[in-house]
Order: sequence, then C-alpha cells, then structure tokens
Amino acid sequence: MNTAQVAKILGVSPSTIQRWVKQLDLPMERNERGHYLFHEEDIQLLKNIQEQLQNGVLIQEIQPPTEKKKPRKGLIKSPENDQTLEKLIAKVKELELNLNTKADSVTSYQLLQHRSEIEELQSQVKELSIQVENLQSELSDLKKKQQLDKPLVKDHGLIKRKKKNFVSSLFGF
Repeated sequence: MNTAQVAKILGVSPSTIQRWVKQLDLPMERNERGHYLFHEEDIQLLKNIQEQLQNGVLIQEIQPPTEKKKPRKGLIKSPENDQTLEKLIAKVKELELNLNTKADSVTSYQLLQHRSEIEELQSQVKELSIQVENLQSELSDLKKKQQLDKPLVKDHGLIKRKKKNFVSSLFGF
C-alpha cells in the first residue's frame, strides 16, 4: 500500500504518516521512485504508534522497533545492447563537441564586437577631450579680454573694475 492508502486507514493525513516514519526512523520499504510501500506489519506498527500518541505519549518517547532496515528494493535495468549504448555515448560526445565549438565561435564574435565598440568609444573620448581643451582656451581668452575692457576704480585702496551700464555701453557714453 502507498502512503495515502495507509493514511486513509488510520484516519490521518499522508504527511503525518511521512513525519512518523522520518522522526522515528522506521524501516520502511520504498519503490523505485522513492515512495514508501507499506505492508500489513508496517500498518500494525503505525497503528501502535497512533495509539501511543493518543494516550499522551510524546513522539520523542516512542521507541521504534530495533530491527534492521530492510534493503531498498528496485529494479536496475541493464543495457540490452552494448552497441546501442556505445552509439548513444558517441552521439552525446559529438553533440558536446558541437556545442563547445558553437560556444567558442559565439564568444569570439562577441569579443570582436566589444573590441570595435571600445575603439569607437575611445576615439569619441579623444574628440571630446580636444573639444573641451579648445573650449577651455576660448573661455580663458574671453575672461582676459573682459578684464581688459573693464575700467579701473579705486575703492578703499583696492582696485576694482567698474561695471559698465548696459545702456551706456550701447551708446558709448
């Protein structure tokens, strides 16, 4: 029987059955998928555990049976034809080689693309730095020219440049 069927018989949830088996380390047989398989003696053991729990015994105080665990049973399929297995292995190796070759070519292409993009960005940075230098030199020339255009005015012993009135600068007063 499976876990759900045993749980129905005992009137508990399947997760409760699984919890009991795990916490008490019960020797239960499993199928090829790892699901528990219960026999009549297993169901009787679980009924005893359920009775003890209903009588107020804590699950930590319940003593599981001391018999050794049963070996796990399952079928191992042996290869029916070694030649078929060898063909399959050869095909897998061929696919892995093709995959690695494709990955290498994609990576190489991406690296070349990134390299060209980096070179383009570097040339743009050079152009921009030249433009910044030109603008800075023009700005410093303009500042020098403005300082020469302003008349000197003495104020408390300090020389200050007098700001021209906008209207007077237009008409030359």
